[in-house]
Amino acid sequence: MDHLAELKEFALLHARGQGMAPRRAARILAGITNDTPGHPESWTTVWTRAGRTAAAYGHHLDACAHFALARFPHHGDPAREAAGRLLVSTFDTWRRRRDDIERLELPFPDGTLACWATGLDAARPRPLLVVMGGIVSVKEQWAPVLPLLRRLGFAAVVTEFPGVGENPLRHGPDSWGLLPGLLDRLAGRARVADTSMLALSFSGHLALRAAVEDPRIRRILTVGAPVGDFFTDEEWRPRVPGITVDTLTRLTGLADADALWRELPRHALTEDELSRVRIPVRYVASSRDEIIPPGERRLLSALPDLRVKTYDDVHGSPAHLGAMRRWLVRQLLLTRIGARTPAPAPATPDPIVTHRTVSDPTVSDPTVAETTASDSTTSGTTAPGTTALKSLTRE
Repeated sequence: MDHLAELKEFALLHARGQGMAPRRAARILAGITNDTPGHPESWTTVWTRAGRTAAAYGHHLDACAHFALARFPHHGDPAREAAGRLLVSTFDTWRRRRDDIERLELPFPDGTLACWATGLDAARPRPLLVVMGGIVSVKEQWAPVLPLLRRLGFAAVVTEFPGVGENPLRHGPDSWGLLPGLLDRLAGRARVADTSMLALSFSGHLALRAAVEDPRIRRILTVGAPVGDFFTDEEWRPRVPGITVDTLTRLTGLADADALWRELPRHALTEDELSRVRIPVRYVASSRDEIIPPGERRLLSALPDLRVKTYDDVHGSPAHLGAMRRWLVRQLLLTRIGARTPAPAPATPDPIVTHRTVSDPTVSDPTVAETTASDSTTSGTTAPGTTALKSLTRE
């Protein structure tokens, strides 16, 4: 598959994830004939033009989705960098009309990390939820959920993977240190000792590694996170999409793909490290994942408290976004309820619960395909967030 065809294939999936109608995305893609910066029919020019049109009509979040695709998959040229700046400024225009989202600019030794946040309050600190996308996801595509997370009782911060968007840090084997550093900088405005991580794809890898060292991380929810085999399995490497390889090469600052593959084994987690992550980990897997090798499941089994939800889909399960998001929010709330309401220990260890997929004809509700003891509470009172939980998981 050539570069432009691969861009278009992945863009359709990411457009759906940002709420863009498939027909609209397909119409825009039909007008793109090349990826030459500055050309009137180029990738960035066409997507940027559509974004400006949406913004002119006052549809700022819609415009953000177009600008995010204009800079996809990374800020690799001046035109994409300009689209990234438009994305940030347009989102800022939208959020300034509200009073529940603030911009943070946090100093780190290698640069300033920008975030969008809600619910931070020194007088009444809330439990912290950190949201981080993968290697092609900008924070603006997740930030619109911040008001919901605040209503669920969290102080929530959305930021970006190293090298993505407004994260100036270079990605390397020690990038997981970004997360403890973020918690340090948020201490005093949130209950960082009760931190949840919604860390998607490659960010899930950082969260797992950080949790080995930092007890403030109390639960991790992730989708398609690489753990070990992605970094070390040489037979899997030819199957990894070119966009993924190209993006990782840029984020790591390495010269080429060969240098990248020589470097990546240093990122792999070990069974010993994962066995020390003694917190709930909730993992969405895709049975036809083109990025994450199936061998990762074996290594994941080293996690003491793991539940896996599997969909018959490609990386990120884009065809099951609604069900997946409801499952993740449900698990987020249940693991917090469970932390306050101890349940009897199971008679036999069950390190992995793999839920039936949405395609299973015996399952009527794909978000509750299988329920285990930890999916309920024996308390007679209604725990905080339970009403929201029920509404989010209802078909």
